[in-house]
Amino acid sequence: MKIGELSRETGVAVRLLRYYEAQGLLTSRRSEGGHRHYDLEAPATVARIRTLLAAGLPTKVIRELMPCFVGDGTELQACVLDHLRTQYAELDSRIADLTRARTALGDILETSARALTHV
Repeated sequence: MKIGELSRETGVAVRLLRYYEAQGLLTSRRSEGGHRHYDLEAPATVARIRTLLAAGLPTKVIRELMPCFVGDGTELQACVLDHLRTQYAELDSRIADLTRARTALGDILETSARALTHV
């Protein structure tokens, strides 16, 4: 399957598919003319990449997880679950930081708005 076909089938831009390949998430073989050709598993691989990206995982982590899939879905081997739990905890920490920042910004906005009404 050529890159354009993979793009149409998955709905992922050609540019992103090239990026996934550059990051070691997707593999292709080259024809004599230099065109990329992907195997029949490529759409499933792209779907997995998209799922993991949507879960907030960086490409470095996704690259480590790619060989650990079980079957055709998004189920991963038990040996990587601790790694996923760590990523989950880090995401919780970032959410807490963002919540604190949002609260602080809200306080500044509220104080500023009150000050303007008293002028």
